[in-house]
Amino acid sequence: MSYVNATPVLRVSDYQRAKAFYMDVLRFDTVVSEAGDPTIGFGIFRAGEAQIFLHSWDGAGEAWDNWRAYFYVPDMDAMIAYLDALNQPYKGPEVTFYGMREIEVTDPDGNVLCFGKDAS
Repeated sequence: MSYVNATPVLRVSDYQRAKAFYMDVLRFDTVVSEAGDPTIGFGIFRAGEAQIFLHSWDGAGEAWDNWRAYFYVPDMDAMIAYLDALNQPYKGPEVTFYGMREIEVTDPDGNVLCFGKDAS
């Protein structure tokens, strides 16, 4: 199996503070996308070829069950066939409102990993 790229997904307690740190200190200079209100949000940021997802979470309520990493795959059908051959459970595939075809796989430690390919 091959991957085009992988992006870490970091949970942050203060979205605006985290955004400022990654942009001002670590020089992530491109905001690829943002969603949510100004204080509770989700953002994709890029510096050169590196990319990071920031997702706000205050630690309250249920356990954080969002993605820990996002993997871009060159062939989603091959990825699904590979997982099927291993009898590895996954959720999806689903075409998202942002144009990606995605599946989710949970590793043995409960980390949710998303695998996606442009749906077009």
